[in-house]
Amino acid sequence: MGLKGKLLGQIEISFHGDLFHEILGARPHHLPSMTSVIHEVGGQWGTQGCTTKYKYTQLTKDYKKAGIQTCDLIIICGKTETEEAVMDIIDNEKKIVKYRIVKGDVLKSYKSFIVTCEVETNGDDKFVTWTVVYEKLKEEIPEPLTYMEYFFTVTKDLDNHHAKPNP
Repeated sequence: MGLKGKLLGQIEISFHGDLFHEILGARPHHLPSMTSVIHEVGGQWGTQGCTTKYKYTQLTKDYKKAGIQTCDLIIICGKTETEEAVMDIIDNEKKIVKYRIVKGDVLKSYKSFIVTCEVETNGDDKFVTWTVVYEKLKEEIPEPLTYMEYFFTVTKDLDNHHAKPNP
């Protein structure tokens, strides 16, 4: 395997795709109230070139690597990480947001890390496609599958949040 790679994952959502795109691109500061894995969002958002800072729980299957001595398989294990990302693309027509990580924990293992989120709607079908393009610092570093799991968790949490009936 080489140092460079690309992961793609797609997940269906039940709420309006425009809202998902808007939250991710223009209102990420609302994410901590919608998902348990994002704790803080700061900086700027909503425009191309803006810098956003995130504090989140990175999921891990290797609980000892996360500093946890024991881990029940039912509990999601993870460690708190921070990132600073530049929004390279925000396309409201195509519902695409593209972030390039410029600082943070992920760059301890990856020379480059670019995340793209695209929302596709076709009638009643709504899908979120996550793409991660990365370059590892060393061959022995694993592919960033836990980050893809993290993006799926965020997507599912947002879907569950918006599926709740209003009180």
